[in-house]
Amino acid sequence: MIKVLLIDDHVSVAQGTKALLEQDTNYQVTISSSINHIFNLVQEIDFDVYLIDLHMPELNGIEVSKKILEDNPQAKVIIYTGFEIDLHFNLITKTRISGFISKTASREQIINTIECVLRGETIIPLDLFWQLRRSTYKYEPTNTKDQSLRDVTLSEREQDILLAVSKGYTNREISDKLLISQRSVEYALTGVFSKLEVKSRTEALMKAKKFKLLSFIDV
Repeated sequence: MIKVLLIDDHVSVAQGTKALLEQDTNYQVTISSSINHIFNLVQEIDFDVYLIDLHMPELNGIEVSKKILEDNPQAKVIIYTGFEIDLHFNLITKTRISGFISKTASREQIINTIECVLRGETIIPLDLFWQLRRSTYKYEPTNTKDQSLRDVTLSEREQDILLAVSKGYTNREISDKLLISQRSVEYALTGVFSKLEVKSRTEALMKAKKFKLLSFIDV
């Protein structure tokens, strides 16, 4: 029997996922959305897999995952979300979460993801796989005109924010999606503007693309 703790504050979605998984009699799914209830369950039951929603009102899914993994570093945690995952990829991997899957995934995809994670493997969506080259980039100028950018680098966080900017998100939306404060977003953008010697988000994107300071290409 594969025991799954499904943590999601959207009751109808959680019930639907439970019903899908329990079509296979080898699955037993427990649903919870209350923070106190979640951690009581974790203490009482040895779950095989944790399916955790990314965005919840009391505590976000990554923070819940951190707490579970602090108590049990071997826990198999899968982020289960209806939102874009690319903006959270670096944070998820640093947290040592085992995998992630969209709430729009089919029953077969969900089960396949769970079985892979239980084997110590993970599945990465193709569109995200294409972005995995992202890291810290440094521009090497080819002419004297661009010497002022010789030592410019963009950190992973700065690239995450520029990726969100390229998708048209506001600072508040970037804050919500990256799970950081709006002040942190504003501070990071100010730093990027200073590095690139620009005054706007549009200029920052254009210059970062021109000088190959971003490892994603859809800007």
